[in-house]
Amino acid sequence: MAPPSTPNDHANGIRTPGRAAGSNATNRFEPYQRERVDDGWGKDDDLPVLRTEVRDERPRKVITRNTSPDISFDRSINPYRGCEHGCIYCFARPSHAYLGLSPGLDFETRLVARPDAAEVLRAELSAKGYVPATIAIGTNTDPYQPIEKDRRIMRSILAVLAEFNHPVAIVTKGALIERDIDILAPMARRGLLRVGISVTTLDPRLSRMLEPRAPAPARRLGTIRRLSEAGIGVRIMVSPVIPALTDHELEALVAAGAEAGAQAASSIVLRLPREVAPLFRDWLATHMPDRAERVLGRVRELHGGRDYDPEWGQRMRGQGPWAELMRARFDLALRRHGLDRRLPSLRTDLFCPPPRLEDQFILF
Repeated sequence: MAPPSTPNDHANGIRTPGRAAGSNATNRFEPYQRERVDDGWGKDDDLPVLRTEVRDERPRKVITRNTSPDISFDRSINPYRGCEHGCIYCFARPSHAYLGLSPGLDFETRLVARPDAAEVLRAELSAKGYVPATIAIGTNTDPYQPIEKDRRIMRSILAVLAEFNHPVAIVTKGALIERDIDILAPMARRGLLRVGISVTTLDPRLSRMLEPRAPAPARRLGTIRRLSEAGIGVRIMVSPVIPALTDHELEALVAAGAEAGAQAASSIVLRLPREVAPLFRDWLATHMPDRAERVLGRVRELHGGRDYDPEWGQRMRGQGPWAELMRARFDLALRRHGLDRRLPSLRTDLFCPPPRLEDQFILF
């Protein structure tokens, strides 16, 4: 059952059932702010329902490079921009501002798909001088969000990576990843694959409010089990840990992941960069007014008195006594359930571009 429309529905001029953001505030690059005012004449039942829109993008490159010192990969792929899962806390929301769109409701409803991504990737991997290293997918927006069921862009990307024997690390909340076990399992056997399944809470009601269009927690644990049974190494990602809201579930989440067959676990504390902070504050005021100040106070304690501290090495771990306590609890839970292990590095020595058609003519 979808959560009720937010109190901001009438002010937005639309009804937003099943959406996390309560507003569509103008992005940070726009010089003017727009605000709709309720004149008292309309009724919520008369308002249109906000629907998801998807447009296609034809990229020249799909591999994005990064040099962040606290991230374990230097390249990633995003089959989609925006994410219909609609997680209110998503740190990727501000990236929608670069498209001239709002990190609020636009991020959840105005999506961009890259249907040619697989062929562009094939060309990039075939380039002379390309040096393989693990490609991360799902670190910005989820590759297995609902539109992947019909668009199948992620599946086509995986087919290319498997053809090239290229290592890939996938992060997702989407149970749709089970569809691709026929590609993923052989890659895992060759040491080319690592999967992380993100589980924020075990409470289905809270999950529905935080992540309105993501699979329920029990369904995600089922995905861990299904992948593990197929021989695919899975990490349960307890993230983000929201202080005074989900942090009490640390031990239970680790235990549930271990029981489902996860081989390892990781966690990241809540971070609220740029437009995410006001969106999350509004969400708390709407859904958790009784504990809003307590949650925000703890968030600031974790980030040096601010909503977010972007300092490398600290932004995902937090600082201060609460951060240390959560890390100690998490580490103890890992040892208790045998998840305090480092998974082996993915292999790059198997990388081999397949022969191109034009190369075949050299034989004649």
